[in-house]
Amino acid sequence: MKPFFVETLVRWSDLDANRHLANASYMNFTSFARMGFIRHLGVTMHDLAHWNIGPAVLREEFSFFKEAYDNQEIIITVELTGMSEFGEIFEFTHNLYLKNNGTHLAFSKVFGVWFGMNDRKISPLPEDFLKKFKDKFNPSDLKTLSLADIKSLPVKPQNIDISQII
Repeated sequence: MKPFFVETLVRWSDLDANRHLANASYMNFTSFARMGFIRHLGVTMHDLAHWNIGPAVLREEFSFFKEAYDNQEIIITVELTGMSEFGEIFEFTHNLYLKNNGTHLAFSKVFGVWFGMNDRKISPLPEDFLKKFKDKFNPSDLKTLSLADIKSLPVKPQNIDISQII
């Protein structure tokens, strides 16, 4: 099966001081691609508002291989690689390529959750939304994620006494 992908153009506003694609732009492009994937499944922003949920990225890691420059066309692939039983936890991978010759620019892995907008907590997907994933993907092909995966993220929050810094 061919991967889902979106295309975009590197704009002047996507560049950094070195005149190549800024790291933050890579993150914007992968987010753009994931939301394109969600729309491709048949879920709109109106649906997310109706269900009162939104995606929250907990961790995104990149490996950068080649630079991209102004006005180059790029392709961003989206692959769902993991999901919890009720869909509340997800993992996607992305690859970014130059459209003209397939040069591999970067790889990204994203780990996140669906978040309830009212209670500000992790929220299982509505059955309609979860069915769209299950119709498209065989659960046995995906890594099964759980709350243990959230707890095993490599960096833990450590609150401080702010007076030690200020």
